[in-house]
Amino acid sequence: MRLSSIFVILGAFILAMLFSIVAAGFSVQIIESSSSQGVREELDKEGLVWADADTNGLQVFLMGTAPTEAARFEALSAAGRVVDAARVIDQMNVAEAAALEPPRFSVEMLRNDAGLSLIGLMPKVTDRERFVGRILLRIGADVPVSDFMEVADFPEPEGWSEALDFAILALRDLPRSKISVEAGRVTVKAMADSPEARDEIAAELTRRAAPDVTLDLQLTAPRPVITPFSLRFLIEDGTARFDACSADSPEAQSRILEAAKAAGAAETDCVIGLGVPSGTWSQAAELGIDALAQLKGGSLTFADADISLIAAMGTPQPLFDQVIGELENALPGVFVLTAVLPKPVEAKAEDAGPPEFVATLSPEGDVQLRGRIDSEISRQTIDSYARAQFGSDDVHTAARVDSSLSQAWSLRVLAALQALAYLSNGVVTVTPDDLALSGNTGNEEARAEIARVLSDKLGEGAQFDLKVTYVEELDPAKAIPTPQECAQKITEIIGDRKITFEPGSATLDESAEDIMDELAELLKICGELPLEIAGHTDSQGREIMNLNLSQDRAQAVLDSLSSRRVLTATFRARGYGETLPIADNGTEEGREANRRIEFTLIDLEAEAAAAAEEAAAAEADQEPTEDEAAPEEETANE
Repeated sequence: MRLSSIFVILGAFILAMLFSIVAAGFSVQIIESSSSQGVREELDKEGLVWADADTNGLQVFLMGTAPTEAARFEALSAAGRVVDAARVIDQMNVAEAAALEPPRFSVEMLRNDAGLSLIGLMPKVTDRERFVGRILLRIGADVPVSDFMEVADFPEPEGWSEALDFAILALRDLPRSKISVEAGRVTVKAMADSPEARDEIAAELTRRAAPDVTLDLQLTAPRPVITPFSLRFLIEDGTARFDACSADSPEAQSRILEAAKAAGAAETDCVIGLGVPSGTWSQAAELGIDALAQLKGGSLTFADADISLIAAMGTPQPLFDQVIGELENALPGVFVLTAVLPKPVEAKAEDAGPPEFVATLSPEGDVQLRGRIDSEISRQTIDSYARAQFGSDDVHTAARVDSSLSQAWSLRVLAALQALAYLSNGVVTVTPDDLALSGNTGNEEARAEIARVLSDKLGEGAQFDLKVTYVEELDPAKAIPTPQECAQKITEIIGDRKITFEPGSATLDESAEDIMDELAELLKICGELPLEIAGHTDSQGREIMNLNLSQDRAQAVLDSLSSRRVLTATFRARGYGETLPIADNGTEEGREANRRIEFTLIDLEAEAAAAAEEAAAAEADQEPTEDEAAPEEETANE
């Protein structure tokens, strides 16, 4: 072969090689560019803007600082969807994790007669067993303790140990309490046995609290039960004062004291307690005090819903009539007023005027005897008879002996007292020629019976004057309230209070005993009442558990009334669980409002009608249609 041919062939090979090298370079550049661009677009699409991609030949390098390990893995996955995962080289870093925030440490101590419950989260460094042991050392080793606490491995916050120490100290003196502990803060919610004990405990805890512990005390004490709910206000010789004062709320107390101050009374106090006969007590007290101030003297006595106003002797009759008339018209309907304007008793010689004997019976049962009696033996006899009729503690005898009176005088006085006993309140006046009796009674036959007694005791032709008024409210047979009135009175008795239970149980709290006592007294009067006792809960916990708890609590109230000798045959207990909220379960206040017991009248007619409709519908569903009945008829014909 010639040399020229060899060079031609060699040159062709060299040109082909150069072309291949150039073509390969262009191909690599195209692959690198498309890979880099594709990976960047995929990363941006997934929102991984912190990551970047670079290429070197077929290899794709991922660079950047991932916020988390999961984000780094997500970037690798995104790149693997564009190019072969084997070509992806991970050169990414992961940011250092931020230090975890320590949790909020807190412990709640719930103590009642059933024992002690500990709930919350405490630092791991706190010696849990030693903490429980210190509590038992304070409250007694035999107290059951339920420990539901958790621990977290974080440093103990400042003020934590001091708060725990004080909480243990407070727990010793509070057998019914809820104590919440946080770092540097202790909240105490508890009930004391009396207002005095409450004040003493508050002072002691405040004194012993550490300077760096914030103390929030919420101590309560049951209000005393006042029976009868009474008030006595007097104006004598221009001086006004209370002998007794009762109020059902701080607002009522303020109104009554303001009225007394306007009437001239000095600073005084008014006991706040339970047992008020009506929510309009303070209004009636204000009106009565104002009326006595207008009369410028006398006494005003409240005993539940009965009011007795005795004006000062010598009060002008027109003024008395005007003031009493205005008071009677203004008083709330539940109150019954008896007003007396005493007649002057002459303190002159025994023969200076006609002799007179007066007996006054107040609505609260107090009896005053004044005037003249024929002898000391007669005075003792009449006093004993009055005490036997009206009660030994309710009779005040202020009659004087007048020996000029005949022996028949004591017989007239005894007949007068016997007639007075038929009244709920009134006054009887005895003179030699007449006997005058006036007052109120709850017995429709009282007037006829009094007339028979006086005719028999005083003899035929005796003169007596009867002004006896029948008052339906005083009639025991007609004083039974209607079911609607009973339901209203139940609402008034409960007022802004609640029937409460031990936490998470159907055991009535001791604070509910007073309410149950008052409800029992009312329901005994109401008789057979179609009443539903409904239990309600908040939405915390499982629905079925809330339903069962509400049923158990409603039944507990029913059993409590039955144990107080209330006839509960027409009552029913029903739990509604969390299905009927009256407030937002998203707040503590709302949940507290939703945890309640409600009393409602059962509409027996509506329930009977609904039951009849359900029975009719069920019967209609069971009857065969014409199409269903046809085959049976054919079979029968066959």
